[in-house]
Amino acid sequence: MAGNTPGPVRILVVDDDPGDVLMIEEALADSDVDKVIDVVGDGQEAMEFLRREGRHTEARRPDVILLDLNMPRMDGRQVLGEVKQDDDLRTIPVVVLTTSNADTDIVGSYTLQANAYVTKPIDLDDFNDVVRRIDEFFGRVVVLPKRA
Repeated sequence: MAGNTPGPVRILVVDDDPGDVLMIEEALADSDVDKVIDVVGDGQEAMEFLRREGRHTEARRPDVILLDLNMPRMDGRQVLGEVKQDDDLRTIPVVVLTTSNADTDIVGSYTLQANAYVTKPIDLDDFNDVVRRIDEFFGRVVVLPKRA
């Protein structure tokens, strides 16, 4: 349990690559941080989830969002911009977890108020290590805002 967040840490994974989602879920499962993982496949669905719209009316507010940048329909940059401009959502930490290491994406993400920018490693062991470190940091180290 992180900071003053009661119960498991709720993580929303926003990624359109099923292989990456599976690797993220497996890496998160390897840690002993108590968590609940929700997954959506693109930015439009992420915003529906966060706003509890459409088929996500019962969605629970995440404590942290792991956000890919390059997705169909609505990309991660657009999601990040909308989340950080929304009074109800802006306090949710957003970790950009993407394959891009382009300076424009890094600077652009921080300009849009990403809380962290992490490039997905190619090596499976490195990938697992990076995701576990994110999990440990947000699951044990930081104090997360109370859920609305």
